[in-house]
Amino acid sequence: MNFKIIFAAAALLATQSFAIAGIGGHYAPMSGTSLKKVEKTAIKGNENLKFSHGDFTGLQGFGFKAWVDVLPFIDIEATFNIQFASYNASLWAKNPLDPLSDYKEIPMQIELGGTPFAKATPKYIAMNADLSAAYPFDLPLIPIHPYVGGGLTFHWNTFVLNKDFVEKVFDDAYGSAGDLQVVNPDQENMGKELAKKVVDYAKDEGLKKSVGIHLLAGVRVKPPLIPLSVYANVKCYLGGEYDNDIDAGHFAFEIGGGFAL
Repeated sequence: MNFKIIFAAAALLATQSFAIAGIGGHYAPMSGTSLKKVEKTAIKGNENLKFSHGDFTGLQGFGFKAWVDVLPFIDIEATFNIQFASYNASLWAKNPLDPLSDYKEIPMQIELGGTPFAKATPKYIAMNADLSAAYPFDLPLIPIHPYVGGGLTFHWNTFVLNKDFVEKVFDDAYGSAGDLQVVNPDQENMGKELAKKVVDYAKDEGLKKSVGIHLLAGVRVKPPLIPLSVYANVKCYLGGEYDNDIDAGHFAFEIGGGFAL
Protein backbone atom coordinates (compact mmCIF):
# COMPACT_ATOMS: atom_id res chain seq x y z
CA MET A 1 0.00 0.00 0.00
CA ASN A 2 2.79 2.42 0.89
CA PHE A 3 4.49 1.64 -2.42
CA LYS A 4 1.32 2.50 -4.33
CA ILE A 5 0.98 5.82 -2.51
CA ILE A 6 4.58 6.75 -3.27
CA PHE A 7 4.16 5.73 -6.91
CA ALA A 8 0.97 7.79 -7.27
CA ALA A 9 2.63 10.85 -5.70
CA ALA A 10 5.62 10.52 -8.02
CA ALA A 11 3.35 10.24 -11.05
CA LEU A 12 1.45 13.35 -9.96
CA LEU A 13 4.65 15.34 -9.62
CA ALA A 14 5.89 14.10 -12.99
CA THR A 15 2.79 15.35 -14.74
CA GLN A 16 2.35 18.67 -12.92
CA SER A 17 2.49 21.84 -14.97
CA PHE A 18 5.26 23.47 -12.97
CA ALA A 19 8.73 22.80 -11.64
CA ILE A 20 9.72 23.03 -8.00
CA ALA A 21 12.68 25.23 -8.93
CA GLY A 22 14.95 25.92 -11.85
CA ILE A 23 17.91 27.83 -13.24
CA GLY A 24 18.53 28.87 -16.82
CA GLY A 25 19.81 31.34 -19.37
CA HIS A 26 18.05 33.41 -22.01
CA TYR A 27 18.20 35.85 -24.92
CA ALA A 28 17.16 39.29 -23.60
CA PRO A 29 16.69 42.10 -26.18
CA MET A 30 15.31 45.48 -25.08
CA SER A 31 13.15 47.50 -27.44
CA GLY A 32 12.89 51.27 -27.60
CA THR A 33 16.18 52.28 -25.98
CA SER A 34 17.91 54.63 -28.41
CA LEU A 35 20.67 57.17 -28.92
CA LYS A 36 20.27 59.99 -31.45
CA LYS A 37 23.03 60.70 -33.96
CA VAL A 38 25.04 63.89 -33.43
CA GLU A 39 26.60 65.51 -36.50
CA LYS A 40 29.99 67.21 -36.40
CA THR A 41 29.98 70.02 -33.82
CA ALA A 42 32.86 72.27 -32.82
CA ILE A 43 34.94 71.50 -29.72
CA LYS A 44 35.33 74.61 -27.50
CA GLY A 45 33.77 76.66 -30.30
CA ASN A 46 36.66 76.01 -32.69
CA GLU A 47 35.53 74.98 -36.20
CA ASN A 48 38.87 73.26 -36.88
CA LEU A 49 38.29 70.56 -34.25
CA LYS A 50 34.91 68.82 -34.16
CA PHE A 51 33.20 65.81 -32.61
CA SER A 52 30.43 63.47 -33.78
CA HIS A 53 28.85 60.22 -32.69
CA GLY A 54 26.50 57.70 -34.27
CA ASP A 55 23.17 56.32 -33.15
CA PHE A 56 21.46 53.07 -32.23
CA THR A 57 17.95 51.80 -31.62
CA GLY A 58 17.28 48.83 -29.38
CA LEU A 59 19.66 46.74 -27.29
CA GLN A 60 20.77 43.15 -27.71
CA GLY A 61 21.43 41.12 -24.61
CA PHE A 62 21.46 37.94 -22.59
CA GLY A 63 20.77 36.96 -19.03
CA PHE A 64 20.37 34.34 -16.35
CA LYS A 65 17.41 33.40 -14.19
CA ALA A 66 16.65 31.30 -11.10
CA TRP A 67 13.10 30.61 -9.98
CA VAL A 68 11.06 28.83 -7.31
CA ASP A 69 7.52 27.59 -8.12
CA VAL A 70 6.78 25.39 -5.14
CA LEU A 71 5.53 28.14 -2.79
CA PRO A 72 1.73 28.38 -2.42
CA PHE A 73 0.02 31.16 -4.42
CA ILE A 74 3.27 32.87 -5.46
CA ASP A 75 6.35 32.31 -7.62
CA ILE A 76 9.72 33.91 -6.92
CA GLU A 77 12.35 34.57 -9.56
CA ALA A 78 15.68 36.42 -9.70
CA THR A 79 17.12 37.64 -13.00
CA PHE A 80 20.33 39.32 -14.14
CA ASN A 81 20.46 40.79 -17.66
CA ILE A 82 23.23 42.47 -19.66
CA GLN A 83 22.15 44.52 -22.71
CA PHE A 84 24.30 46.55 -25.08
CA ALA A 85 24.64 48.45 -28.35
CA SER A 86 27.57 49.92 -30.32
CA TYR A 87 27.89 53.42 -31.75
CA ASN A 88 30.66 55.26 -33.59
CA ALA A 89 32.41 58.30 -32.10
CA SER A 90 35.04 60.44 -33.87
CA LEU A 91 37.03 63.63 -33.68
CA TRP A 92 37.45 65.63 -36.92
CA ALA A 93 40.50 67.87 -37.39
CA LYS A 94 41.71 70.24 -40.10
CA ASN A 95 44.58 72.71 -40.51
CA PRO A 96 43.33 76.23 -39.64
CA LEU A 97 45.96 77.73 -41.96
CA ASP A 98 44.44 75.94 -44.94
CA PRO A 99 40.71 76.75 -45.06
CA LEU A 100 40.26 74.59 -48.18
CA SER A 101 41.61 71.43 -46.54
CA ASP A 102 39.25 68.59 -45.61
CA TYR A 103 38.57 67.35 -42.12
CA LYS A 104 40.41 64.16 -41.18
CA GLU A 105 38.44 61.66 -39.13
CA ILE A 106 40.04 60.30 -35.94
CA PRO A 107 37.90 57.37 -34.71
CA MET A 108 37.68 56.81 -30.97
CA GLN A 109 38.23 53.14 -30.29
CA ILE A 110 38.49 51.31 -26.99
CA GLU A 111 41.40 48.93 -26.51
CA LEU A 112 40.23 45.40 -25.66
CA GLY A 113 43.23 43.65 -24.21
CA GLY A 114 43.17 39.85 -24.27
CA THR A 115 40.40 39.62 -26.86
CA PRO A 116 40.53 38.51 -30.53
CA PHE A 117 39.91 42.13 -31.59
CA ALA A 118 42.46 44.80 -30.67
CA LYS A 119 40.01 47.71 -30.74
CA ALA A 120 36.26 48.26 -30.70
CA THR A 121 33.82 51.13 -31.16
CA PRO A 122 32.28 52.62 -27.99
CA LYS A 123 29.43 50.65 -26.46
CA TYR A 124 26.46 51.54 -24.33
CA ILE A 125 25.90 48.84 -21.72
CA ALA A 126 22.91 48.43 -19.41
CA MET A 127 22.81 45.83 -16.64
CA ASN A 128 19.92 45.11 -14.33
CA ALA A 129 19.06 42.72 -11.53
CA ASP A 130 15.36 41.93 -11.05
CA LEU A 131 13.74 40.37 -7.99
CA SER A 132 10.17 39.39 -8.90
CA ALA A 133 7.10 37.90 -7.27
CA ALA A 134 4.37 36.52 -9.55
CA TYR A 135 0.93 34.95 -9.25
CA PRO A 136 0.60 31.71 -11.30
CA PHE A 137 -2.39 30.53 -13.33
CA ASP A 138 -1.86 26.79 -13.73
CA LEU A 139 -3.85 24.94 -16.36
CA PRO A 140 -5.03 21.47 -15.24
CA LEU A 141 -3.39 18.55 -17.06
CA ILE A 142 -1.47 20.92 -19.35
CA PRO A 143 2.26 21.43 -18.68
CA ILE A 144 2.03 25.22 -19.06
CA HIS A 145 2.65 27.63 -16.18
CA PRO A 146 1.57 31.24 -16.96
CA TYR A 147 2.04 34.03 -14.40
CA VAL A 148 1.92 37.81 -13.87
CA GLY A 149 3.67 39.94 -11.29
CA GLY A 150 6.40 42.49 -10.69
CA GLY A 151 9.13 43.60 -8.35
CA LEU A 152 12.28 45.65 -7.79
CA THR A 153 14.97 46.39 -10.39
CA PHE A 154 18.55 47.51 -9.71
CA HIS A 155 20.10 49.31 -12.71
CA TRP A 156 23.74 49.88 -13.73
CA ASN A 157 24.27 51.94 -16.91
CA THR A 158 27.32 53.29 -18.72
CA PHE A 159 27.60 56.88 -19.92
CA VAL A 160 27.50 58.10 -23.53
CA LEU A 161 30.74 59.38 -25.05
CA ASN A 162 29.37 62.77 -26.15
CA LYS A 163 30.59 66.31 -26.86
CA ASP A 164 30.21 67.43 -23.22
CA PHE A 165 32.43 64.57 -22.08
CA VAL A 166 35.05 65.37 -24.74
CA GLU A 167 35.14 69.03 -23.70
CA LYS A 168 35.48 68.05 -20.05
CA VAL A 169 38.47 65.87 -20.93
CA PHE A 170 39.87 68.74 -23.01
CA ASP A 171 39.74 71.09 -20.01
CA ASP A 172 41.22 68.50 -17.64
CA ALA A 173 43.99 67.60 -20.09
CA TYR A 174 45.04 71.09 -21.18
CA GLY A 175 44.01 73.25 -18.24
CA SER A 176 43.56 77.01 -18.58
CA ALA A 177 45.71 77.02 -21.73
CA GLY A 178 43.31 74.67 -23.50
CA ASP A 179 41.50 77.40 -25.41
CA LEU A 180 44.80 78.59 -26.89
CA GLN A 181 45.91 75.16 -28.01
CA VAL A 182 42.92 74.65 -30.32
CA VAL A 183 44.52 77.10 -32.75
CA ASN A 184 47.59 74.90 -33.08
CA PRO A 185 48.17 74.43 -36.84
CA ASP A 186 48.84 70.73 -36.28
CA GLN A 187 45.18 69.97 -35.59
CA GLU A 188 45.37 66.34 -36.72
CA ASN A 189 48.08 65.34 -34.23
CA MET A 190 46.34 67.33 -31.53
CA GLY A 191 43.11 65.53 -32.37
CA LYS A 192 44.81 62.15 -32.10
CA GLU A 193 46.26 63.12 -28.72
CA LEU A 194 42.87 64.33 -27.49
CA ALA A 195 41.14 61.19 -28.78
CA LYS A 196 43.58 59.03 -26.81
CA LYS A 197 42.97 61.06 -23.65
CA VAL A 198 39.19 60.79 -24.10
CA VAL A 199 39.44 57.00 -24.43
CA ASP A 200 41.66 56.81 -21.34
CA TYR A 201 39.16 58.89 -19.34
CA ALA A 202 36.27 56.78 -20.65
CA LYS A 203 37.88 53.60 -19.31
CA ASP A 204 37.81 55.06 -15.78
CA GLU A 205 34.27 56.46 -15.92
CA GLY A 206 31.96 54.79 -13.41
CA LEU A 207 28.50 53.29 -13.84
CA LYS A 208 25.28 55.16 -13.11
CA LYS A 209 23.39 53.25 -10.40
CA SER A 210 19.67 53.52 -9.71
CA VAL A 211 16.62 51.60 -8.51
CA GLY A 212 13.24 51.16 -10.21
CA ILE A 213 10.39 48.68 -10.52
CA HIS A 214 9.11 46.34 -13.20
CA LEU A 215 5.95 44.53 -14.21
CA LEU A 216 6.09 41.13 -15.87
CA ALA A 217 3.98 38.54 -17.64
CA GLY A 218 5.34 35.17 -18.66
CA VAL A 219 4.95 31.48 -19.11
CA ARG A 220 7.07 28.43 -18.34
CA VAL A 221 6.66 25.03 -19.95
CA LYS A 222 8.07 21.85 -18.44
CA PRO A 223 7.56 18.54 -20.27
CA PRO A 224 6.69 15.62 -17.97
CA LEU A 225 9.58 13.48 -16.70
CA ILE A 226 12.23 15.70 -18.32
CA PRO A 227 14.26 17.94 -15.95
CA LEU A 228 14.19 20.87 -18.39
CA SER A 229 11.99 23.92 -18.74
CA VAL A 230 11.60 26.67 -21.32
CA TYR A 231 10.23 30.12 -20.54
CA ALA A 232 9.29 33.46 -22.07
CA ASN A 233 8.83 36.76 -20.22
CA VAL A 234 7.93 40.30 -21.20
CA LYS A 235 8.87 43.03 -18.70
CA CYS A 236 7.89 46.67 -18.45
CA TYR A 237 10.47 48.80 -16.59
CA LEU A 238 9.49 51.93 -14.69
CA GLY A 239 11.91 54.36 -13.05
CA GLY A 240 15.69 54.16 -13.10
CA GLU A 241 18.21 56.83 -14.15
CA TYR A 242 20.01 57.03 -17.50
CA ASP A 243 22.47 59.24 -19.34
CA ASN A 244 20.79 62.39 -20.66
CA ASP A 245 21.46 61.35 -24.26
CA ILE A 246 19.68 58.01 -23.84
CA ASP A 247 15.99 57.67 -24.64
CA ALA A 248 15.22 54.71 -22.39
CA GLY A 249 12.92 51.98 -23.63
CA HIS A 250 10.56 50.29 -21.23
CA PHE A 251 10.05 46.78 -22.61
CA ALA A 252 12.42 43.81 -22.45
CA PHE A 253 11.92 40.20 -23.49
CA GLU A 254 13.44 37.02 -22.07
CA ILE A 255 13.33 33.80 -24.08
CA GLY A 256 15.29 30.83 -22.83
CA GLY A 257 15.37 27.66 -20.81
CA GLY A 258 17.29 25.63 -18.30
CA PHE A 259 17.42 22.88 -15.74
CA ALA A 260 14.27 22.40 -13.65
CA LEU A 261 13.32 19.90 -10.95
